[in-house]
Amino acid sequence: MSSYEAPALVISECQEGILDAERSVSSGLAEQAASRSIVERIARLARAFRIRGLPVVHCIIEHRPDQAGMLPNSYLGAMALRSRSMTAGTADVAIPAPLGPEPADIVSSRATGLTAFYGTDLDAMLRHHRVRTVVLTGVSTNVALPGLALEAVNRGYDVVLAEDCTAGSSAQAHAFFVHQQLKLLARVVTADEVVARLHQESSARS
Repeated sequence: MSSYEAPALVISECQEGILDAERSVSSGLAEQAASRSIVERIARLARAFRIRGLPVVHCIIEHRPDQAGMLPNSYLGAMALRSRSMTAGTADVAIPAPLGPEPADIVSSRATGLTAFYGTDLDAMLRHHRVRTVVLTGVSTNVALPGLALEAVNRGYDVVLAEDCTAGSSAQAHAFFVHQQLKLLARVVTADEVVARLHQESSARS
């Protein structure tokens, strides 16, 4: 595996309103995230990044209470408008406790759109921290992660996908998008491989 130049861990949409099956508008996604134990694996990765002083970034959805800027121009947009889910100030937007956020973590929120770079400070914050490689985790491999990976590539970042730290709306959908789309945009690895690479590079610098 080649080196990770100035890496950051990016955690996509790991929020109670998505991961809690009783709250989520996508029960399949919540069930997949739970069965794949992605929160536990992401928490381990986050600890490895924090120990080394590397950025941990939470990309979250946080719609305005008045729903300004939201449009029913996609199924996801229409569903969010109808359900009034993921609204700022509600329990939906909370990040699961095992993931933090810790005081030094970066939280990048968006009120509109479907991907993490749209209308947010994500790119500016990554560049401020001189990040060159983004290690993607979270949900979903159907929409948010392919969009995030493509936009990261367009902005010149190297992209790594920690596959066992991600989930889609079904096992079949996850496998399709990882193998047919995400592999074209990112190096697909496991959480253990990421930790091993971080340890190896830390040792080489010491």
